[in-house]
Amino acid sequence: MQHRRLWNENKTMMSASVESILSDKFGLPSFRKGQLEILQSVLKSQDVLAVLPTGGGKSLCYQLPAVVKGELVIVISPLISLMKDQVSGLKRRGIPAGCLHSGQSEDEKRQVFAQISAGGAFVLYLSPERVQKEGFQRWIMGRKIALFAVDEAHCVSQWGHDFRQEYAQLKVLKALRPDVPVLALTASATPLVLADIARALGLQKPARHVHGFYRPNLYFQVESCEDEEAKFDLLKSALEQFPQGRVIVYCGTRKVTEQVAQELTRAGFAGVNRYHAGLASDERSRVQADYENGKDRILVATNAFGMGIDHPDVRLVVHFNMPGNIDSLYQEMGRAGRDGLPSTCVMLYTTKDKGLQSFFITSSEAPPEIKRSRWNTLNALTDYAEGGECRHGEILTYYQDSQRIRSCGHCDSCAPTSERKVKRPLKAPSLASRLRKKKKTETFDGPWSNEDQMRFELLKDWRKAKALELDVPAFVIFSDKTIRQIAQKNPQASDDLVGIYGLGEVKIERFGGELLKALGV
Repeated sequence: MQHRRLWNENKTMMSASVESILSDKFGLPSFRKGQLEILQSVLKSQDVLAVLPTGGGKSLCYQLPAVVKGELVIVISPLISLMKDQVSGLKRRGIPAGCLHSGQSEDEKRQVFAQISAGGAFVLYLSPERVQKEGFQRWIMGRKIALFAVDEAHCVSQWGHDFRQEYAQLKVLKALRPDVPVLALTASATPLVLADIARALGLQKPARHVHGFYRPNLYFQVESCEDEEAKFDLLKSALEQFPQGRVIVYCGTRKVTEQVAQELTRAGFAGVNRYHAGLASDERSRVQADYENGKDRILVATNAFGMGIDHPDVRLVVHFNMPGNIDSLYQEMGRAGRDGLPSTCVMLYTTKDKGLQSFFITSSEAPPEIKRSRWNTLNALTDYAEGGECRHGEILTYYQDSQRIRSCGHCDSCAPTSERKVKRPLKAPSLASRLRKKKKTETFDGPWSNEDQMRFELLKDWRKAKALELDVPAFVIFSDKTIRQIAQKNPQASDDLVGIYGLGEVKIERFGGELLKALGV
């Protein structure tokens, strides 16, 4: 009892200390959701797995401990531009900081090492490649270090959406200095990816903190489109509906990026530019600068435009093509509304989009088990898109966030008539689209009846209860498209479930009996 009382007293004192530093050194009035809990684990010298959303304040979780402990904190970061920005920000606050990268002169590097040798608080940023250098490894062996922080830690995991080979070797940090705690930070990672990060970095019984996936200022929307023409119409409608603030339009390939940017310019939209890895380095820098200073308002881009990007007033994010997984979708949507003001995120997709992502997986040289994982995550995104439950609630459950909600009130499922929803333009359908619609309806077993609707609602209730029981998103059980086909087919035996969309052998074996029971069979 006395031990617990002393711990509570120490915890209160520690909280008061970090809150004082938060105000005095960082000029912030309070912590964001999850930051204090992460810091408490770090300051107890624990290894930590931390998930905070894009714009959730991850950098504070390794910057503040350097000041609190008055020691060196080493941060592994993949982007030189991000390193420079954070170093500049810390120096403006009077906090010693520096970075090591290939673009520096030897004199600049020596100055950084001299500052560190003087002792006291210092935040050092470097790339994952530099960690592998023998000279650096010898240097850290004789140095007093408070913390290793690995930013964008999902890059460590082969199960993640952005695996990088240079990150795979970071386990050497724990091997060389097992006495130094490691903080692994990412904006999005499933429980499977978090477990793989812990394994890959050699973390010892890490404290796990998953916070802040709920963004109440964002409106989530998914629109199924018949073809590219319908997508362009919806995109134009969205841009007309949101004439203020920045816009990002994400596309699946460089070719589509160029085409969409040209189409929007021809349609009369001003301030349109494009960004992708096929542009020369100086051209990418110019495009990014024009977007940052407000010369351009609408940026059409591949996922090359992402990591380290932080604009507060992005009012609209449109996925013109479906990305490969929910992690990518969530991270890219998360670039909207960082100032906390209302913003809209809409994904447009066709079956062609899934075909594009399928091509990327099939043509990849990844091992078979990684390909299987990518197929699973692509299918999960498709089911999310075709799901009918609260978009925000499903995201929170998918990531196992500490917060859960049933109905957000600001997504296309919970608030389908919201003014923030992108409206479909009113226009007469073309002959081709009418023919496609006719062909599509003929694939069903017959017209939708009242009995079909009753079975559909019954199955939705069963799915919701099963999802709560298993603590998984409803779309992981079945998508709306699947239960709609089940309701229409009205199966009377397990064999009748074969061939229904989204029902493979595994799901039939796992849920088939309960499905039939729910239908009264």
